[in-house]
Amino acid sequence: MSAGRLFVLLLLIPCSVFAGPPRITTLHTARLSLALGTGDKACINSLIVNGQKVLSAEDGAYSSVTIDGNTYSSLHLLAAPVVTRRKDAIVIDNIRYGDAAMTIRERWVFTTSGPAIRWKIERSFPKAVRIDAATTPVFNFDGINLWDGAYQGYGGLAWFYLFNEKECTYGVHTRLSSFWSSKTGNGLDVIVAAPGRQVSMRYTRTNEDRLAFGVTVSDAPMLPRYDSGTHRRRFIRGKTDVWASYDQGAGRSEQTITLGYFDVNARYGRGHFVGIDGDKASAVLNTIARIGVIDSLHFGGNSWHTPYGPICLHEQYIAQMGLAINDAHYLTGYQHCLDFYRDHAIRPDGRVIPRWAYSDEDMMPGQNTPEGFYEAQWGFLLDSNPDLVTNVCDLFDQTGDLGWVKTHQRSCEKALDWILSRDSDGDGLVEMMTDNEGQKRGSDWIDIIWASYENAFVNAKLYHALEKWAAIERLLNDPDRAGVYEAFAAKLKTNFNKSIRDGGFWDETNGCYVHWLDKDGSAHGRNMVTPVNFMAIAYGICGDSSRARAILDTIESRMEQEKLFFWPLCMTSYAPGDGNDWQFPFPNYENGDLFLSWGSIAAKAYAGYRPEVAVRYIRKVLDQYGKDGLAFQRYGRRKQDGLGDDILSGNSLSIVGLYQSIYGINPLYNRFYLEPHITPELAGTEINYNFRGEILRIGLEMGRYRVSDSRFSVSGSGAFGFFHAADSMQYFAGSDAKPSLEAITKGALNLEIAEWRSAGREWEQKAALPVFYIVHGLRPNVECSLFINGKEYPNGKSDPSGRTLFAVPPGVTRLQIKQQ
Repeated sequence: MSAGRLFVLLLLIPCSVFAGPPRITTLHTARLSLALGTGDKACINSLIVNGQKVLSAEDGAYSSVTIDGNTYSSLHLLAAPVVTRRKDAIVIDNIRYGDAAMTIRERWVFTTSGPAIRWKIERSFPKAVRIDAATTPVFNFDGINLWDGAYQGYGGLAWFYLFNEKECTYGVHTRLSSFWSSKTGNGLDVIVAAPGRQVSMRYTRTNEDRLAFGVTVSDAPMLPRYDSGTHRRRFIRGKTDVWASYDQGAGRSEQTITLGYFDVNARYGRGHFVGIDGDKASAVLNTIARIGVIDSLHFGGNSWHTPYGPICLHEQYIAQMGLAINDAHYLTGYQHCLDFYRDHAIRPDGRVIPRWAYSDEDMMPGQNTPEGFYEAQWGFLLDSNPDLVTNVCDLFDQTGDLGWVKTHQRSCEKALDWILSRDSDGDGLVEMMTDNEGQKRGSDWIDIIWASYENAFVNAKLYHALEKWAAIERLLNDPDRAGVYEAFAAKLKTNFNKSIRDGGFWDETNGCYVHWLDKDGSAHGRNMVTPVNFMAIAYGICGDSSRARAILDTIESRMEQEKLFFWPLCMTSYAPGDGNDWQFPFPNYENGDLFLSWGSIAAKAYAGYRPEVAVRYIRKVLDQYGKDGLAFQRYGRRKQDGLGDDILSGNSLSIVGLYQSIYGINPLYNRFYLEPHITPELAGTEINYNFRGEILRIGLEMGRYRVSDSRFSVSGSGAFGFFHAADSMQYFAGSDAKPSLEAITKGALNLEIAEWRSAGREWEQKAALPVFYIVHGLRPNVECSLFINGKEYPNGKSDPSGRTLFAVPPGVTRLQIKQQ
């Protein structure tokens, strides 16, 4: 059947009204088929999605409420319901369940809306009641492996691969679950609308190995039942009561559930990968990258599946992962999360509290908040301050939402000012809360290595945050404050690069940046700590290219000797006393093991020098994914075996680095910026990328790159930016933040940039309709010559802002602007 002839079919029973014996009523759209069971019950006992049966039991989907330990449901009604046929709907009325003291009444209305089916539930309680549990409704899908997982409306993921025991249960606050299957390519959206009320969802692996998906609509957000009074645990084992009891008021309420089919590849397909296993790369980004999203207001790097569910606010890459996840739900969800962190995780003096968890065993005594944020038992981890700012900056680049970032201006300034105040000696290097390693307290992400006083790890992150935030201050019209941050960053960079003899971090003897300096000036972490050295290069702190190359070559030489599949936290051992005792002998945990969370930093460090090295290790990570799913916290140095009881979302960051630093995909606040560093074996790659609601097609050939959408296309031989709004397309030469060329047309337009230098600007066009051009960045008030298909036409002087304007008909193929 052609798309133009698709229509909704309603297959209904012949009579208008009935009550009594069990009857089946069916409802169809082009991709969905639903069967309703009535008689002494009301339920959905069959649901078929694009030919695949996903519900096929008498208890397929129904309403259920537990009160005072008694469970009542629409599977056991007090009287037969009434089913009515209407022209475009099926109505099931007189649904009553409960007992004489508490009779719950419901009315169900099923309608079709294009390809979707809508299920409206009207519900009433005769009096206020305390509810132990409610799934209104619950969908009992036929098997736990029927779907790979369900994406939530805030960008998180219920990944059923992790439901490795019966009665595992995961609860979240969302109005959308998008179930998908990589085997069939079928997807099912379940969208809940309940105006003025809160919606939560629950996923359970049942004792029969089915998947029970429950919706709860309540007046207030549902509170987790566990742990030990903290009420923060979203994932539980061996039970289903993830949500605490709640109060339900008397009276009528209404909710509508929309069921809709989607094609998994059409929605989440990423394009054509060459030289990289695209299926594995997509799988990593579609699953592992999301599992640090614990709930709608809790984004981090540790998964919701871990025993105590920590979130580390001292991780600068949570927003960066959104670049490769490439889902608008993730970006919007993380905006709300950062709003929550702004309001609850920053102390009045500007200190950013670094952690949150289900429970308190990792907490420094007395250093916690009612919302669950706390200082870690290992020490004051000061990288949380710059990392919060970096995540705000990176997310702003991906959304372009200036109004949103404005709401974070004061909090980011407070966070930066707090840590800048820790530069007591004025050398541009901020100091930690401890003076020496003998105090046995951590101060950064490598939390059980006793980095103290002036810490290169934290200062590198600070430099990155200052550079990024200063640019936003200028956008927010505060150049004075931007200047303060830029000046501090410049001083930090200068002193960071000084020799350890002169109070800097450069260790000439070992050819690397050290991890920290104690207050007495002694250097520690002289063992090529890879995150420190990668950040120094990737963030532009190391301005000496020969020094950067030497660091990278030294690391690669050691990698080849050991035949490691990924970069370890350090190449050789920390000195005795530099870390927690059980970190020795080397290699062990943070003293030498492989943590994949630093993959994007490493890829960026190598991309501009030896991209083939980055690509090699990205492939190795994907190979490892094929072996074990990257389902570990880390990998041991000796056997390169998976270790730890958690799966870190940071295990995806090598693939994020592939997107950002190798493919060069960099969404910025005012443009899509493309800066590839591909290798020959990657040539021919075509990436589909969602940018501000438009699908861009990124074409990557050696020395030739293309960005196109539904109407406009630009290609060039180097880095460039692209932006399209309405009938206007902007081209940004190189890394310029202001447009170099603007083209306005009612039709399609293809531009091939041949040259863009001060001496001349030349391009070819394919246009369906006339094009009006604005060329920017010229010398002001200087005569311009316009060459059309090689013929010169005087175009007058550029204006005082350095622009020239002209229009050309669609037959023109080659254009050039020159100034005298």
